[in-house]
Amino acid sequence: MQTKIKILLFFLLVIMPWVGIAQYLYKSTQIETDFFSSAPIENIHAVSKKGKSVLNAETGEVLFEVRIRTFQFRKAKMQEHFNENFMESVKYPTATFKGKIREKINVSENGEYPVTLRGILDIHGVKENREIPAKLNIQNGNMKLQSKFDVACKDHDIEIPKILWKNIAEVVRVKVNANYVKM
Repeated sequence: MQTKIKILLFFLLVIMPWVGIAQYLYKSTQIETDFFSSAPIENIHAVSKKGKSVLNAETGEVLFEVRIRTFQFRKAKMQEHFNENFMESVKYPTATFKGKIREKINVSENGEYPVTLRGILDIHGVKENREIPAKLNIQNGNMKLQSKFDVACKDHDIEIPKILWKNIAEVVRVKVNANYVKM
């Protein structure tokens, strides 16, 4: 009898709070993350469609993650240099953002809303406090988040050899598109 009471208490204390939270949790498992580097000699463009995110619509907390090796380039050599020489993707396999949407989210009100994500962007092992602008589109309880922002390579200790300054931009434009569904 004691074991049944312990299991019931465990369920009530540990599992039940998640039931209430679950109604506010959303996930996105195929986020498209796109980056573009504009330089005098050559533009560089890569896309990953394998990012992941979890969003709590009640608190505004959000977590994004993309594995560096999932970025696809037009040229295989670019992809190899990106992973080995610049991003060191074996040592730093993911880029993440952990933060909070400043504005209150009401998933029952359809529309497009400008929002700001405030949190920590971790790229190449360097964490930086950021405020990232985004648009949140809510339609019938589903959410789509779109963002466009710049990342300076030097802010994340990504070294660009002087010999390549005409090939690789010091600031890279990043776009993120995430479609969320209720968990």
